[in-house]
Amino acid sequence: MNENNNRWLVVVNPQASIGKCGKDWPEIKRILDESGLEYDFVVTERPGHAIEIVRDHITEKGYKKIVSIGGDGTNNEVINGIFTQDRFHTQEIVMGVIPVGTGNDWRRSFGFPIDYRKNIQTLKEERLFSHDIGKVVYYNHGDPRVRYFLNAAGTGLDEMVCKKTNLLKSQGKGGTIRYLLSVVNSLLTIKCPHVQIELDGQLVFDDEILSLSIGNGRYNGGGMMMMPEAVQDDGLFDITAIKKVGLLKFAANVKNIYDGSFVQKLKEVSTYRGKKVRVISIPSHKLLLETEGETLTNSPFDFEILPKAINMVIPTEQLNN
Repeated sequence: MNENNNRWLVVVNPQASIGKCGKDWPEIKRILDESGLEYDFVVTERPGHAIEIVRDHITEKGYKKIVSIGGDGTNNEVINGIFTQDRFHTQEIVMGVIPVGTGNDWRRSFGFPIDYRKNIQTLKEERLFSHDIGKVVYYNHGDPRVRYFLNAAGTGLDEMVCKKTNLLKSQGKGGTIRYLLSVVNSLLTIKCPHVQIELDGQLVFDDEILSLSIGNGRYNGGGMMMMPEAVQDDGLFDITAIKKVGLLKFAANVKNIYDGSFVQKLKEVSTYRGKKVRVISIPSHKLLLETEGETLTNSPFDFEILPKAINMVIPTEQLNN
């Protein structure tokens, strides 16, 4: 097997941010070349391709330093490539991110700028953060499947909006206004599912939900601060459950959702923290889950936190958790 322990494998998703990543890749590559970093790159060709690229290049060529260029969905695929290879322990692997576009939720918690040159300088400095990773077991036609995630997962409104947003992206459409229209449309049509939430073996929630977010990052859904107290290395998930809320009340609290204050201001909100989470639909029926843009079916969903499971490169001027 070849060894590339000191070279970066750069994974580029040209479709990220509605094609912006593909348009900006020549500029990013020029800055990478000027930086003096030793790297090889691969451009993804289809959804899921980054998983295969990362898994194969680690297994067959020995890469231990991976860069994701794209958005949250690209990061998610890279993480799943890392966690489904069996050559190295994941704590031996370093992952860097060059975010493209403005909607990246993971980057917000660490203060990544929207500046390619600064983010490449961050790669050169290689300041490492031991980051927790989420793992969820779901059931596809009754068969258990596993998905890993860096930032957050959600169901209810989260999943509906994700699906509508992905459809818009596939049509080459995007932007904050269209995203908010997807939220409004989902609020008008959603049938709030009844779920039970078990936290570390104890039943803590049994009601209809409008939205349920589970993760170790503060932001989800394009900048919404769904888990304002989340910490990425405390070995715990943060969980935010929102019971059914009327459209007008939701609209009146949009600002509070973006700054996280809705957690205190809405009586319909419950928050929890724990290591293992089980989400069950009552009565049992099709309940979907989104993990950083990927839709998973079906419940029950069994979540487990993997403490300090990977080394992430973050800016030297890290935001306080």
